[in-house]
Amino acid sequence: MDFNIALIPGDGIGPEIIEEAVKVLDKVAGKFGHNFNYTKLLLGGASIDVNGVPLTEETIEKAKASDAVLMGSIGGDAKSSPWYKLEPSKRPEAGLLGIRKALNLFANLRPAVLYKELSKACPLKEELTEGGFDILIMRELTGGLYFGERRTYEENGLRTAYDSLVYNENEIRRIAIKAFEVAGKRRKKVTSVDKANVLDSSRLWRKVVEEVSRDYPDITVENMLVDNCAMQLVRDPKQFDVILTENMFGDILSDEASMVTGSIGMLASASLNDTSFGLYEPSHGSAPDIAGMNKANPIATILSASMMLRFSLDLTKEADAIDRAVEKVLEEGYRTGDIMSDACTLLGTKEMGDKIADNI
Repeated sequence: MDFNIALIPGDGIGPEIIEEAVKVLDKVAGKFGHNFNYTKLLLGGASIDVNGVPLTEETIEKAKASDAVLMGSIGGDAKSSPWYKLEPSKRPEAGLLGIRKALNLFANLRPAVLYKELSKACPLKEELTEGGFDILIMRELTGGLYFGERRTYEENGLRTAYDSLVYNENEIRRIAIKAFEVAGKRRKKVTSVDKANVLDSSRLWRKVVEEVSRDYPDITVENMLVDNCAMQLVRDPKQFDVILTENMFGDILSDEASMVTGSIGMLASASLNDTSFGLYEPSHGSAPDIAGMNKANPIATILSASMMLRFSLDLTKEADAIDRAVEKVLEEGYRTGDIMSDACTLLGTKEMGDKIADNI
């Protein structure tokens, strides 16, 4: 079968890790008789350098015309990059927020899986993580604080700023439905995270999630305050299956979850709309300090490509092949620097991509 994939290499280590994901995808295509047609698009700092803006209409339209989008990483060094001398609406991250909104990518899926081979890289006590864990954070991506009205102003000589957190019931309902549907294919538990003891937006969130839960009687649902969830992730991560939460809470909790897996370099991410279309990217940043040095871990991007095959292209066997190849390479003791441990073999970005492709 033929598929059209939009590639957004992005900034920093983005082009390097995308190259390794394409290497693995091409191996899958050859193995299973598919043809992946790639179109490279500019976003973030790379787009600013060429077009003067972080996101163009051309990128949006070409992304919409594809079957799925695979992205590297966006942004640079905030201290030294000229991109960060621009006003916030013209910086690289504005392009990322913009494409999420333009493509209506409201559901962000971030798996946090502790592989048994990486148990020593986990900072938690061994008795808390024995047997590993498999968490999926379902984060609402196009509403809330990041997209609300905001303003910075001076009044009577006093600098003041505000940001607005707004959700309507339809925005909450559609992400809740996604969470319950995914939980039905996993261990049938949803933990809805909010701050309902303080925020009106969270009280509405909790009410709508409870309404949706009635349509899924086989799914266990619990409500948890965000501060308690942050504590429970390091106290007993194995208790979680699907964590459902709003935009900012999900941003913070998914980064916390990444560290209890051993490295954020292992975490894939999928952002979906109300069809099968999605944008797939690693959860980590652009790591400009190691860009071009063949040090970046490409596994999160390769696993993001696996999620793309599974959720957008309906290629389950092919996705399974990538997942098994990653596990095999880890079992054989190959590591990039961020997950390196004793008695293992250190590999660079390209070499790790080669090893995974060879195991397809």
